[in-house]
Amino acid sequence: MSNRKMITAALPYANGPVHIGHLAGVYIPADVYARFQRRSGKDVAFICGSDEHGIPITIRAKKEGVTPQDIVDKYHEIIKKSFADLGISFDEYSRTTSANHRETSQDFFKVLYEKGKFTEEMSEQYFDEQANEFLADRYIVGTCPNCGNENAYGDQCEKCGSTLSPSELINPKSMLSGNVPILKETKNWYLPLNEYEDFLNEWIIEGHKDDWKPNVYGQVKSWLTDGLKPRAMTRDLNWGVPVPLPNAEGKVLYVWFDAPIGYISFTKEWAEKNGKDWKDYWQSEESDLVHFIGKDNIVFHCIIFPAMMKAHGDFKMPKNVPAFEFLNLENDKISTSRNWAVWAHEYVEEFPGQQDVLRYALLSSAPETKDNNFTWKDFQTKNNSELVGIFGNFINRVAVLIHKYYDGIIPAGNENADELNEITKAATEVETFLENYEFRNALTSMMNLARFGNQYLQIEEPWKTIKDNPEKAANSLFIAAQIAVGLAQICEPFLPFSAEKLQKMFNVSQLNWSDIKNEKILIKTGHQINESSLLFSKIEDDVIDFQIQKLENTKQNNKKTNPNANPMKDEIQFDDFTKIDLRTATILTAEKVEKADKLLKLTVDTGVDVRTVVSGIAESFTAEEVIGKQVMILLNLAPRKIRGIESQGMLLLTTKADGKLSFVTPDETVENGIEIG
Repeated sequence: MSNRKMITAALPYANGPVHIGHLAGVYIPADVYARFQRRSGKDVAFICGSDEHGIPITIRAKKEGVTPQDIVDKYHEIIKKSFADLGISFDEYSRTTSANHRETSQDFFKVLYEKGKFTEEMSEQYFDEQANEFLADRYIVGTCPNCGNENAYGDQCEKCGSTLSPSELINPKSMLSGNVPILKETKNWYLPLNEYEDFLNEWIIEGHKDDWKPNVYGQVKSWLTDGLKPRAMTRDLNWGVPVPLPNAEGKVLYVWFDAPIGYISFTKEWAEKNGKDWKDYWQSEESDLVHFIGKDNIVFHCIIFPAMMKAHGDFKMPKNVPAFEFLNLENDKISTSRNWAVWAHEYVEEFPGQQDVLRYALLSSAPETKDNNFTWKDFQTKNNSELVGIFGNFINRVAVLIHKYYDGIIPAGNENADELNEITKAATEVETFLENYEFRNALTSMMNLARFGNQYLQIEEPWKTIKDNPEKAANSLFIAAQIAVGLAQICEPFLPFSAEKLQKMFNVSQLNWSDIKNEKILIKTGHQINESSLLFSKIEDDVIDFQIQKLENTKQNNKKTNPNANPMKDEIQFDDFTKIDLRTATILTAEKVEKADKLLKLTVDTGVDVRTVVSGIAESFTAEEVIGKQVMILLNLAPRKIRGIESQGMLLLTTKADGKLSFVTPDETVENGIEIG
């Protein structure tokens, strides 16, 4: 087993914040693994950064009427801060718009080009004549040929998960203009993946059938069985890393070509800052490369990127790619477009100081081999019953009793007690599980040590034996203190904020993992501990109800046919409605109200009478425009004075998308005074 670990986490798209699906499926497990490897004495480089060249970024920029750079600048900072706030301990978190990344990815492309690894091919690509640009796969929507979803993208159907090409879509349309695109000839550079099938079969199918996760191995095997085809490594776009060749204007590197190279360019940045050689991590046999990703990225990390590195010739293959499945939210698929998510930056704001609670809840529900589900009620239970009721309760009892009976000084006890073996057992189990990427099992082993500690105290009852058998009480609290410090050490990869508090509370420093396993005594007799404080606090129902209501509001908002529509007002009874007297009427005269830019004074024939109405419509209509207009009026509204003029009623209007007002009128001219309802 190598002493050097090159650990990468999938680059998040900088077109929106990070949500709990990302955290559970990539970043928290990757962080646990990296923290554990550091504690095990390994030379670790834990690398990530924002993917800033994806089509989703240009789509978002167009929607918001800003530049792609504006979008990535905004979300890069939000994402970076969210990771830091949740204790994700990247050694380097960079971005693909950096000059270093552009140079690294262009150099990588040129090496392959000069080695003759690409084929130049003319192909017909979809082109939007109105927008005057070639369409990236994500800018083409149509009907999925496999499931009939009418909103499938040119590269993937998000409903059935099928990988597609634009030519397979039925009734394709451009997302830029809504028009049917034409096919236009263009040149691009392709990597003939079919030439790497033998290598991939030998490396993965034969070489990793026993140590890669079944979900990863199975997907790769399926791709290879179906046969690989050449894939374009360049695109006709104006946002991305420019193709570093003459006569390649308007062409950029395919985002899935440049994004994984980000792992390399970011490692270079980190190595330069820390006086290291990046090649030791990417090109040395003494280094293990591990990619943490979600299942939707398996093909890119297990087929395309390895083929690129093999073509280059200087890079070693990943030792493992422990891809996770998807996390659902309240039994529904997490969706950025539907805002159906728990956002990392919002959680940090709404649950201050409770980062470890989210880490614990997501790890215990980690979708390791199949999709899993997060609910707020389960989150509350995990906090209240497990973190507060088991872990926190044990720690608090130990610290409080040692302060109460021994003034905070660890008493003497049996240094060879069998109970101390539980610490070694837990540390060994956690190590074994983490080396095999079994994060839920590792978390369970850590929590089982806390369970054992609680049970031990319940059996020993030092608060009772202190009176008639003080030596027994001292021994039990000595042993309990060892377990507590064992927890303070073992919990660090999972609960780093709590580990820091615990180590301060017990006045101990962080140990290497081998010391936790081999040292029976983790805190010596006579050692002074600090004052205790509560590690976790109970989360009340109203806090959870608020989060559930937020999701319910999102669900209701997603039902709107017009997302800009205001919420419905308070419900009224039928009898309330019958009191309203709505009539057709005609405006006879109109004039501006002095010193009031928004107001017109109107004379209105209601069929019942002729009356005066003051209306705030002057910014949308001139006085001349409204004379003779048939309108609808609320007739029995109590009169009120506006700028000294008594207004008798209210006209019905609505607001258009441009902010201008529009009258609610009958389709055809009718008599004045006709009741509506």
